Amino acid sequence: MNMKNIMLQNITMSYRDEGDGKPIVLLHGFCGSQKYWEKVIPELSKDYRVIAPDLPGHGNSTITNEKHSIEEMSDIINQLLNKLEIKEVAMFGHSLGGYITLAFAEKFSNRLNRFSLIHSTAFPDSEEAKKGREANIEKVTHQGMHSLVDGLVPKLFSSDNLKKLVDDVKVTQDIGYLTSLEGAIGALKAMKDRPDRNSVLEKTTLPVLLLAGEKDQIIPYEKTFSVTKENIKHSLLKNTGHMSMYEAPDQFISEMKSFLE
Repeated sequence: MNMKNIMLQNITMSYRDEGDGKPIVLLHGFCGSQKYWEKVIPELSKDYRVIAPDLPGHGNSTITNEKHSIEEMSDIINQLLNKLEIKEVAMFGHSLGGYITLAFAEKFSNRLNRFSLIHSTAFPDSEEAKKGREANIEKVTHQGMHSLVDGLVPKLFSSDNLKKLVDDVKVTQDIGYLTSLEGAIGALKAMKDRPDRNSVLEKTTLPVLLLAGEKDQIIPYEKTFSVTKENIKHSLLKNTGHMSMYEAPDQFISEMKSFLE
């Protein structure tokens, strides 16, 4: 595993850098890390250079005490590409990573040749979802990361896969526990405050892949498939929840590869 650390403005970012060829950036979801892509990277890195960072306050990346908005996180990814001297990438964002991908596409579209939202959405949080974020901020502040992660992980998998993929569920939990308190709170606030970015999908001329899980309990597939256009491909993975990289890795890789080709 080719793990590296790099100093960016105010934070040390940990990232995985594997393979040669055209560069791909993989952005993980909330309380995740680059380890979310363990089943995906070996296959993709045969043909592409795969860069998978730990987002601020997640995995082994540090976080400043400042609040990191979704826009600021996209700036940090831009800084990473500058440091690595990479001009143009294909970007795949899972959940929180999808929100960052959209912000990146809005601000730095000249650096993308295509992008994908994986179990993510261009819609902002509903009022109910915002209250849920506030409740989770309270929970993690008073009860710690284990309490937050233990409440979150069972919702990430479809009910069938939760019973079948016991090892993967445990791995997801362990990854979540490594998220710093500040990282979790910062990300919850950033997600709560993010704007509607359907206009980014409506305006872009780049190829876009919207990938959703049929049984996703976090983001229903209708919320992912918010815009229909010739350059936007909708892909629905059957019998998967929010974690198709674990629940249906072969299908997931196949969808990514056909989009990249």
